Amino acid sequence: MRSIDPKQITVREVFKLMQGGIAPRPIALVSTLSPDGIRNLSPFSFFNVMGGNPPTVVFSPSRRQRDGSLKDTYQNLVATKECVIQAVTHAMVQQVSLASTEYPSDVDEFVKSGLTPIPSDIVKPPRVAESPFQMECVLRQMINTSDKPGAGNLAICEVVRFHVAEDIFNENEIDPQLIDLVGRNSADWYTRASGAAIFYVKKPIDRRGIGFDQIPEFIRKSDIFSANNLGQFGNCEKVPTSDEVRQYTDTLPAVDGDKSQFERHSRLKDYRMMFQVARSMAERNREEGVRMMQAAAKCALDANNDTEFAWSAALYSQQVYRE
Repeated sequence: MRSIDPKQITVREVFKLMQGGIAPRPIALVSTLSPDGIRNLSPFSFFNVMGGNPPTVVFSPSRRQRDGSLKDTYQNLVATKECVIQAVTHAMVQQVSLASTEYPSDVDEFVKSGLTPIPSDIVKPPRVAESPFQMECVLRQMINTSDKPGAGNLAICEVVRFHVAEDIFNENEIDPQLIDLVGRNSADWYTRASGAAIFYVKKPIDRRGIGFDQIPEFIRKSDIFSANNLGQFGNCEKVPTSDEVRQYTDTLPAVDGDKSQFERHSRLKDYRMMFQVARSMAERNREEGVRMMQAAAKCALDANNDTEFAWSAALYSQQVYRE
């Protein structure tokens, strides 16, 4: 590990480290009005949700790194106590990048970015029509971490009205594939939070997972399973019994196969056929068959988070080994 004292490097280098290691970050596209009514629109990736009762979000219109000066968003928010925070989607990310440019205070970033202002219901700053998720907010507190260049200013805001597009809901929940958000990484890199980037981590609904310590030792010490695989096992509510394993595996028909067939099914991520071939292989070479069964269990976890099958395949491999 490279150990770094933040006091021994420049502020710019500190920012590079934090932006690279704390990522991807959600982006708040914040619209404000100056006391004179000039519209301002700027994105901030130092942003997140902090509570639900009342709905609270925090973003940081940090001081500029070069001279410690305060940004227009900060000045407007402190003066008017109102803003609108919009989510940033892939369809609008290039326009949002335009809004991030440091134009003079009298320049309207809605005009520069081509994004469309629409009236808000409660606060005075306009919403961004292109965003499918908008939050009208009032400032509850501004915390200044220091007056040095690059210092954070924590704008603690309460959401007083949500506006959410109907077409991003799936069974009354916002679907990540439909909202298609983007996150900020370091430098000019972004992450698209949809497609292959989205994955599901299964958790027990009503009970605690068994944990690492309750996973059978032969699984924990196997060189087949990764730490993530063990986490998948540990998040399950119980270890299946021997009878349950037999009942499950007996539903899979016997297949007479060889190593080349196993490898072909492995390429196809067909873990059920991998297991069935492995069972026939175990009759000829028990140790190799056991490893193949565990490989099928790993494939089930990696390809489909199929913990029921993975448990059965892994535990069956141990039963075969003991026979």
